[in-house]
Amino acid sequence: MVALIVGAVGVANIMIILVLERRSEIGLRRALGATQGQIRMQFLAESMLLASLGGSAGVLLGVGATAIYASVKGWAIVIPAEAWLGGITSAVLIGAFAGLMPALQASRLPPAVALRTL
Repeated sequence: MVALIVGAVGVANIMIILVLERRSEIGLRRALGATQGQIRMQFLAESMLLASLGGSAGVLLGVGATAIYASVKGWAIVIPAEAWLGGITSAVLIGAFAGLMPALQASRLPPAVALRTL
């Protein structure tokens, strides 16, 4: 549980920094006609992609560690589909939850304010 919370905080921090660094891009897209929903979906998709890549890497490392440990002990390597599917699914859900606040923040940014950062 602690690892999931730490992961969520890490994704949220990265997304907040991305929103701050890309204020001019957000302002330009809004000035050219992008809706708040499009901006929100862009940042939500980025946070979910980031979390799914991290979750997939974690699952692969877990499978590798399990395979090595099982082979050293002479056991059969059994990794249920629910385990790795649950890991990736929880990572995507945590990414969506952690990226929601930065995505809302980015979508509410007025174009004129965002373009002042150029």
